Parts: sequence; structure tokens; C-alpha cells
Amino acid sequence: MAPVLLSLSLSRLGLWAFGLILVLGFLKLLRVLLRRQKLARAMDSFPGPPTHWLFGHALEIQQTGSLDKVVSWAHQFPYAHPLWLGQFLGFLNIYEPDYAKAVYSRGDPKAPDVYDFLLQWIGKGLLLLEGPKWFQHRKLLMPGFHYDVLKPYVAVFADSTCAMLDKWEEKAREDKSFDIFCDVGHMALDTLMKCTFGKADGGLSHRDSSYYRAVSELTLLTQQRMESFQYHNDFIYWLTPHGRRFLRACQVAHDHTDQVIRERKTALQDEKEREKIRNRRHLDFLDILLGAPDEDGIKLSNADLRAEVDTFMFEGHDTTTSGISWFLYCMALYPEHQQRCREEVREILEGRDSFQWDDLGKMTYLTMCIKESFRLYPPVPQVFRQLSKPVSFVDGRSLPAGSLISLHIYALHRNSAVWPDPEVFDPPCFSPENVTRCHPYAFIPFSAGPRNCIGQQFAMNEMKVVTALCLLRFEFALDPSRPPIAMPQLVLRSRNGIHLHLKPLGSGSGK
Repeated sequence: MAPVLLSLSLSRLGLWAFGLILVLGFLKLLRVLLRRQKLARAMDSFPGPPTHWLFGHALEIQQTGSLDKVVSWAHQFPYAHPLWLGQFLGFLNIYEPDYAKAVYSRGDPKAPDVYDFLLQWIGKGLLLLEGPKWFQHRKLLMPGFHYDVLKPYVAVFADSTCAMLDKWEEKAREDKSFDIFCDVGHMALDTLMKCTFGKADGGLSHRDSSYYRAVSELTLLTQQRMESFQYHNDFIYWLTPHGRRFLRACQVAHDHTDQVIRERKTALQDEKEREKIRNRRHLDFLDILLGAPDEDGIKLSNADLRAEVDTFMFEGHDTTTSGISWFLYCMALYPEHQQRCREEVREILEGRDSFQWDDLGKMTYLTMCIKESFRLYPPVPQVFRQLSKPVSFVDGRSLPAGSLISLHIYALHRNSAVWPDPEVFDPPCFSPENVTRCHPYAFIPFSAGPRNCIGQQFAMNEMKVVTALCLLRFEFALDPSRPPIAMPQLVLRSRNGIHLHLKPLGSGSGK
């Protein structure tokens, strides 16, 4: 009798559990549908391209290439248009300076529907924080980007770059093109390891290489998840092979960061080690984080430390890799500008074989070419916000609080209403006299407003040193059989790599 009663009880319990799951599922679906209706109603006044009944615009973007497709939509729909990734995630996609200013001059938080995909990886660092804690962390981190801290990094940038260029000397002897993106990525990671963790010279160790592969995989998986609506739900995603790969790569990245933080904290217990760090030619990012109390004397917790280090490594490594690689592609595409940059750098060096801090401010034409490559190939092609309060645009249309905004930097930088010849590589458009006539939100490779990139000066300094050294050592030429295919993968990459021919010019100044 008892087993029968137990069986009946279990059956009832199973039915109750099944009923509860159904009710919760129904409530979740209802919430999603109501939110979808709210987002759609908010964008009623903005016409846009037709959507697929299930995939929204995601399928068309994947089939035709999102960058060119959005640029074509920007011609068709001035200012902005709705952009749906699936049927439940909808943004107002903007690519016009006044529209960008209306949103990005404020401090609205990042859109959680997109950036929460990064949460498992980089945690609540400066990129994902909002409110008072964001202000606290921003203030704590600002000293790490003061020019007194950045000055010694010039030599660090040069050391890592020269190691990469020595490898390129060997590859160039084979007299065939090769993909520069991966090598630039390793160099940028090596530089960040030195600037963030104080890593010694000697190239990437096996552990560092594993970290590099993990970061590359995480950026790819995150972009794929953004574009695949079936992966938007956390519970479903973590059950898929795609989600499990993401978690494994996260573990590799976290283990690396945790180990470095533990080693540094242990070292700081020793007085001799503390003295050695104080006497080093430069402080690294981790030194500054570990010694950075706020006004109340409160330091970052272990979780905050890991989040800020992982955020800095993510934002500072892939973006720089993209920026340098596409700049060198532009130099190969426009050899007259390449030669002019090279001549400028040689004049600045005046026979010296190394750069000094003051040299960076003299690289006027190189800087214009870097900015023009950023315009055509922005390292971060798209950023997202969620409105914390209503916004009114210059043409009288508006959006309510809670709406999602996509700022498509790639389309903004190629907007023919803003740039007279948007597809032409024209560095003089960034001359001082032309910049003063440019809308402040027409060119925003580092985003804009109060939540702009805190490390943009670090990035520009690295770009100048690396690209100048590259142009002194090599002449870059295209491989016509392998033109790069630009694609967004959190940063701007090439689907088939960036293959260039390199002709050695000799070491040093290239004489």
C-alpha cells in the first residue's frame, strides 16, 4: 500500500512541477511579448527595412554582410531606422551626428540586452558598470592613464613591436603575402601584458598564448551569440555546445588573471619586492589598481580587480589589433600616403633609432592617416545604450525611457550626408582647419560623451609608435588575390584575414 501512495504522491508532485514550469514559462513569454510591443511602439515613427517574421533583420545581415547592408540602409533611411535581431530584441539604429549627440552626450548605461553577454567573461568592470559605482571606478582608474604614467610605455610599445618586426623579416624572405592580423594580435597582447601585469620581455609564454586564444574565441562567440536570437536566453545558451565553449574559454581567461593578481599580491608582501616595484622604470596597470584607494580609503575588491583587468585586456587588446591592422591595409592600398608618413617619421627621428615621448606630438601626417583609417575602419563598429530617460531628436521625433539604441559608428563614418566622399581615403580632412568645421559627433572611433573610452590616449600613443616602426622597416603592398572582407566581431576584423606583401627596407630608420 505504501509504495502505491508514494507513487501517487510523486505523480502529483510531478504534475504540480510541470504546471509550475508551464505557468512560469507563460509569464516569461508574456513579459517578452509586452516588452517587444513596447519597443515596437516606441519606434513607430521611424520607418525601416522589412523584417523577417522570425529572424527580424538578423538573417539578411548574416547573408549579405552587416556592414555594407547597414550602410545601404543608412542611404535609404536618413538619421535612423529600427534594427531587429530576432523578433524580441529591437534597437533604433542611428548613424547621424545630431542623433548621436542627443544620446551619447548623456550618461545612459550600456544596453544590458547586448553587454550582459560579456558579463560572464569581463564581470562588472568599467565597461558594464553604471551609476555611482561607475563614477567611483572611473575616478580610481583615471590616474592610470595620466601622461606621466603613459610616457614610459613608449619604450614598451617599441620593444614588443620590434620583436614582431623581426619575425616579419623572416616571413618577408619567402616573397609571398601573409596575414598580419594574428601577429599584430600577439604583439598587442604582449604589450598589454607588460603594461597591465609588468610581464618581462621574452615574448608570450604558453600560458599567455592560451589566454590569447581564449580571448579570440570569446570575442567570436559573443558576436555569434548577439546575431543568433536562439542564443539570447541564458538558460538555453549554457546548455548548447556554443555556450559550453564560451564557459571553458572564460575559465582560461579568469585563471590567467587570478593567477597574475595572486602572484602580484604575494610579491607585495615582501619589502624588497615593493622597493623593486617602486624603482621600476614604469608602473603597470595592476600596480595602480592595487594601490588606488578612493576618497574613503576603500580599495577595489578581488572581484572588482579581476573585472577591471579583464575589461582592460579585452578593450585594449582587440581594439588596438584591429586599428593597427586596418591602418597597415590602408597604407598598402594608398602607397603615396604610406611614403609621406614614412618620410615624416624619418625627419622626426633625425638619424636616431628610437622614439621619445615628445616625438609623438610631431607625427602630424601619420596621425591624420591613423584617424582616416579609424573613420573608414573603426575598431569598434557598433555600440549600444539603453535610455534611462526620454530623448528628443533634432527632427522632432523622440523615444521613451527604456528604449534601446544602436550607434552604428561604421555607418556614421561613411554617411554621405556628413562626409562628402565617404569611401575616399582623405587624411587632410583631419587637418586642424578641417577638424574645427567638423561636427563633434561625426567622428567617434572611441565612442563619445561621459562614457567614452578611458584608454584612448594610451591607444593613440601605441598606434603611433607601432605604425611608425612598421613603416620604417617595411614597404607594404596589397595581395590582389586576397582582398580583406570586413566583418564585425565585437571589433572590426576581416573574415579572411588581412594579407599583405612586405618588402624589407632595412632596420632602424629604413636607410
